[in-house]
Amino acid sequence: MTDTTDRPDTSDRAARLAARFPALHAPQYWTWGRYDAQFSTALPPDELVTNIHLVGFSGGLVVLCRDDQDHWFLPGGTRESGESIESCLVRELREEAGARLLGEPAWLGAHRCVTDNPEPYRPWQPHPEKAWLWGWAEVAVESAPTNPDDGEQVVEVRAVEPAEAQRLLVGSHDAWWGELVGLAVELRGRASAG
Repeated sequence: MTDTTDRPDTSDRAARLAARFPALHAPQYWTWGRYDAQFSTALPPDELVTNIHLVGFSGGLVVLCRDDQDHWFLPGGTRESGESIESCLVRELREEAGARLLGEPAWLGAHRCVTDNPEPYRPWQPHPEKAWLWGWAEVAVESAPTNPDDGEQVVEVRAVEPAEAQRLLVGSHDAWWGELVGLAVELRGRASAG
């Protein structure tokens, strides 16, 4: 797993990022899964990663999905048993956005999560600790989402300006989703300039 967040993750660098993206770096409680979550640019071990999500860029626009509950989200989802991170990302992009990776993803960081649920979400997942991995990459939207029965039912895929993506995501989620897109835009800009 590689990323573009200028390793090593020094405490000074981490403090600067946390000051610029305070909602993203703040301790969180995700009530839907009873998770205490904390974002870090330090990448977790592969065996803890249960979910992978992507800020997908298509010609500088951010690809978003809207489900049948009218929530906007970034494509991605839950890793299957024995599935690699890359295979999960490829599958989830196709299922939720009808999209294909155009290059290697760059990892932004992860939310490390701990739950007090008595059992893991899926039997093969680590428990009580797990991680949600976040990245960015160039993508091409090529078809309609495949919408498997056991996933979110996507009714719209839209590529929008980053500021509009932030607005739509914050309308459906917490403020940190907008900051996550802001971090991806910044790191993509650095990669393009370098």
